[in-house]
Amino acid sequence: MSRKPQTIQPKFKPGDRVAERPKQSIISAIRKESRQIVAKYSAHRRGVVVDNTIKVLTSSTGRTSRACYVSVLWDGLKTPSQHSQMRICLEEEYDQLRQDHYALTE
Repeated sequence: MSRKPQTIQPKFKPGDRVAERPKQSIISAIRKESRQIVAKYSAHRRGVVVDNTIKVLTSSTGRTSRACYVSVLWDGLKTPSQHSQMRICLEEEYDQLRQDHYALTE
């Protein structure tokens, strides 16, 4: 029996303001005093969505899956870079996500 291909819908439209999702740092989760040191090197970028791309990924066993990638022009950069849409969030949601994320690591 064959499966239906999964439909992937982009979460972001071109022109949306986005930010990188908060990232977990092993050091900050282990030692509270290390958070200030790690914070200097884990600044989250903000930018504008330029384009959406759906890629077909093939595993070594031959199975395929689809994933949505977003081209983002980060503030202060001249060229866009491509990221999985799971790595970014809308700029309005960032503060709440960050607050929730760091509440879990304390």
